[in-house]
Amino acid sequence: MTDLTGARWRKSTRSGDNGGNCVEVADNLTGVVGLRDSKDPTGPVLTFPPTAWAAFVSATRRGTLGH
Repeated sequence: MTDLTGARWRKSTRSGDNGGNCVEVADNLTGVVGLRDSKDPTGPVLTFPPTAWAAFVSATRRGTLGH
């Protein structure tokens, strides 16, 4: 299990006020990026290698996700 002690969770600045339907990311940890549902902060967390997270963010910004 990944140690998420010290994780600083944040929402996207584009999340807005949509009733809590957001994901939060913790990208301050060494060797792992965490992703969780903001409505369930004690629930499950997905973890990704930083390189995979960076590729996902980059593809999302370019609009090429899934292509």
